[in-house]
Amino acid sequence: MSAGYNAHLVSLAMDVARTAAWLFILAIILVPCERLFAQRPQAVFRRQFAADIGYYFINSIATVALLAALMAPVAVAIYSVLPARVLAFGAHLPMWQRMVATLVVGEFGFYWGHRWSHQWPMLWRFHVIHHSAEQVDWLTSTRAHPVDIVVTRLCGLTLIHGLGLGHVETGASSIAVLLLMVFTIFWGFFIHANVRWRLGWLESVIATPAFHRWHHTNDENRDHNYASTLPVYDRLFGTLYLPTTGVPPLFGADTPVPDSLIGQLAAPFDRFR
Repeated sequence: MSAGYNAHLVSLAMDVARTAAWLFILAIILVPCERLFAQRPQAVFRRQFAADIGYYFINSIATVALLAALMAPVAVAIYSVLPARVLAFGAHLPMWQRMVATLVVGEFGFYWGHRWSHQWPMLWRFHVIHHSAEQVDWLTSTRAHPVDIVVTRLCGLTLIHGLGLGHVETGASSIAVLLLMVFTIFWGFFIHANVRWRLGWLESVIATPAFHRWHHTNDENRDHNYASTLPVYDRLFGTLYLPTTGVPPLFGADTPVPDSLIGQLAAPFDRFR
């Protein structure tokens, strides 16, 4: 028993070390970019910085484990219910086609999961934590309640598995899902970055910092730009807002949120009571 306990401690320590290493890599890439090309001047160690670091480690380790645990029975149920011909849709695609299909299908689910988190009060209780940031930068990407992340991710992953693009018995399919998750996570850090870059025609193809800043605005233009990577869904469903000039006047949310990390994690459940 002691040996098993020690093995778990070693595994946890390795996870923390890897997570800290990725944080360092992200910081040395994105912090200089924000200092040199800032959209709006703000300190690196701005308000709520410590809380966002806490979210980074919680969501990188505990939330990922929770999502995997919840997704496993969902995947088993999908494979038990859906016809084999449906599940075979993505199993035999070439790798590049499988990756593109995984991105397009997964992003459709992520878009609607994100949009519902704004429209449904029960989900907004959790998602408002992300929008409570009044100073947005690369680290704001990880400022999210674990329940919020799990719900949104399940919306996309369920569709991916439902089309056979993430079948656990197909190694290549699993790789496509893994690559999608890694890409969307790291792209999420980039689109939150406090940089003034405009990417021209690419802004109609992929989400950018300018695109996502308007999602965080707290004025009459709020509730737009729900896509995490593919703005085409906002265009299709009438939620795109990306003017060629101007910047959001302010960030944040009208719903009050506690300052402390523990208070923010508990607040959505307090509202239920």
